[in-house]
Amino acid sequence: MQNSGSGLIQAVIGVVERAGTLIRQQRIEGIVPEEKPHGAGPVTSADRAADEFLHRELLRLAPGGWLSEERVDDQRRLRESRIWIVDPLDGTIEFVQGLPEYAISVALVENGLPILAVIHNPATDDCFWAERGAGAFRNCRAIRVQESTRLLASRTEFTRGEFAPLTAAWDIRPVGSTAYKMALVAAGDAAATFSRGPKWEWDVCAGALLVEEAGGVATQVFDGSLRFNAPDPKVQGILAAAPGAWERIRNQIQNLGPVRSDMAHASNRFTVPS
Repeated sequence: MQNSGSGLIQAVIGVVERAGTLIRQQRIEGIVPEEKPHGAGPVTSADRAADEFLHRELLRLAPGGWLSEERVDDQRRLRESRIWIVDPLDGTIEFVQGLPEYAISVALVENGLPILAVIHNPATDDCFWAERGAGAFRNCRAIRVQESTRLLASRTEFTRGEFAPLTAAWDIRPVGSTAYKMALVAAGDAAATFSRGPKWEWDVCAGALLVEEAGGVATQVFDGSLRFNAPDPKVQGILAAAPGAWERIRNQIQNLGPVRSDMAHASNRFTVPS
């Protein structure tokens, strides 16, 4: 548990860290990945258990709408001024493979904008959090974005060669979870991360507030601003970075254009071990 911030953020951090404990326990007990319909990627009992726990506990703290990866979208959320946007286990492929690059991502959104965010990596016990107008933190320490040449990339997008045009200008490091990459940018571990493919709101919502409160910029990949709780909860890629790095990358990728839809779909493919 962290030692600063409002009572609500402290309570949310506590819930998220307990969900992290649940995920770690699921891993100890053994996980069996399944393939989601339509090639949407893997899911495990840990994803589902964390979602059930977070849904119950977060709505107790602050009633409102709900949008998460593991639940059928309830369009009644559109009538709510306040909504939880949650990915109970972002980076399931990394979780299955035993790579410590997955995270729980939780944001509370009010009138389209996140007002608090928590991203927690259960594998490293690292917790990042922010409240709108109150700064961003990693565990007990305030964090700020840092300008550098380090760029965090999706491992699948990097393998496909999408970052090849940037290798001369950037020190590119493949990392798993989108939310975790954004948290690391907020903490100054890298200057930027981006993806040209479409993302779900639960992939980027919490990370966007973290980056902004740490002094950075978070937008859709080709400059569009981020608003949440849309009828179709997708954003057109993500670019999150320190201000100078954001300008550099935006200028460098303008000519690349969006990733092809078949390539974006391929990034979710995962073969369940037999």
